Amino acid sequence: MFQRFRENRGLQGFLLILPTLIVMIALLVIPLIMTVITSFGQRNADGGVIYTFTLENYWRLAGFTPEGWDDLYLRILLRSLWLALQTTIIVILMAFPLAYFIARAPERRRNFYLFLVLIPLWTNFVIRIYAWVMILRGQGVLNSTLGMFAGMLNLPFQPFDFYPSQGAVLIGMVYEFLPFMILPIYTSLEKIEPNLYEAAADLYANPVRTFFRVTVPLSMPGVVAGTILTFVPVIGTFVVSDILGGRQVILVGNLVQNQFLSARNPPFGSAASIILLLFTLALTLYYTRRFGLGEEIAAG
Repeated sequence: MFQRFRENRGLQGFLLILPTLIVMIALLVIPLIMTVITSFGQRNADGGVIYTFTLENYWRLAGFTPEGWDDLYLRILLRSLWLALQTTIIVILMAFPLAYFIARAPERRRNFYLFLVLIPLWTNFVIRIYAWVMILRGQGVLNSTLGMFAGMLNLPFQPFDFYPSQGAVLIGMVYEFLPFMILPIYTSLEKIEPNLYEAAADLYANPVRTFFRVTVPLSMPGVVAGTILTFVPVIGTFVVSDILGGRQVILVGNLVQNQFLSARNPPFGSAASIILLLFTLALTLYYTRRFGLGEEIAAG
């Protein structure tokens, strides 16, 4: 028996992945199936679930209610998409130059620069968000600093209260997800062979043309990976909008949270979760196929 086990590579591989497979099924597959089943159910008077089959929750998300047309949840979805798009674009514009600088820095300094990028991740997520509250509020660090400089220059200054607002939420999102864009882009840029830049120079390409014809195309796998790591979590997050938005900026993540914890409507919250899951899955599949990210990961 042990001889057959030593010779059976397939059985050995299955036994190696079995613990992980059990955990994935117990903590991912089964809860997902239960969420799908609950999304087609109805809420009872006590906040429980009546397991039946109805599309009422999905129709409600689409704006069709028994009382008539109500686009509240569509507006929440569009607001989440717009905020995620803004965050992703700003993060790309900020991360690419920094990742390029690190990738072109002397090798002995790269680890130090990457260490500086990762330092904020050592602090608790919520603590970092509350730090922005102290900076952006009416009597916060930003207004105090601007007021001090205005006083030194004898200029009029009216303190502004940037917290809570959707702009504050955007700042918090950019701050939180910037490292997740820097690292994938750096990984792609670091793999570019210096000989390619020399070849471009030999073909009389100036630095700008070399950047757009060599650097940018070869860095696209990192940009796409960073986009997925940024765009998808931003759509579903609720902590940043809760704190920096003062519960006034409602995103899809807040909607799901409120339906489960406050409104006690698990079927509707489950339907919103499934819609969010399907959208992010479709986006991920599109990006990986459109830019060939799957082949890049397999080759790397």
